[in-house]
Amino acid sequence: MTELGPVAWPPEPIRTERLVLRASEARDRPTFIELLASPEVHTYLGGPRPRDELEREMPAVPERWPGSFVVDRDGAMIGQILLRRATEHRRPAAVGKADLGYLFLPQAWGSGYATEACTAALDWFDGAFAGEPVVLTTQTANVGSMRLAAKLGFTEVERFQAWDAEQWLGQRCPAPPSA
Repeated sequence: MTELGPVAWPPEPIRTERLVLRASEARDRPTFIELLASPEVHTYLGGPRPRDELEREMPAVPERWPGSFVVDRDGAMIGQILLRRATEHRRPAAVGKADLGYLFLPQAWGSGYATEACTAALDWFDGAFAGEPVVLTTQTANVGSMRLAAKLGFTEVERFQAWDAEQWLGQRCPAPPSA
């Protein structure tokens, strides 16, 4: 989200059973570089960025903006959750809605961390922005991401071609406001 309005950022750290979602810190810089330079992480995201370029360009405290959560396990960053307002998007159905994104180190895959972290971030979002839907875009070939979208309650809005691959746009209807 480029603007969060009256919502303070960063929020207090969000704790789950195994994880902490928090704002980035200087100690996270090497992990951000690893995430962005990883061929495995970027298989469905247009490919990795060159490590030397990232080393030069990455700020001392990376990704410190509203909607960016570091996913921390036992005091170390294992991934990132992004919630940002889709101001420009290839699909009109996404514009103006919160867009969920996530990146996790390959060694964190298959342990349910993405589900746990995304659920916590979406719960936070529902509390901060009651009644707002969230969208998610992924390649249909990314089986893990498609499975995660279903677990999180996203339903298909449309499929489309972009970046030489079939893309999937899903939407998660907002949780009903608490009475």
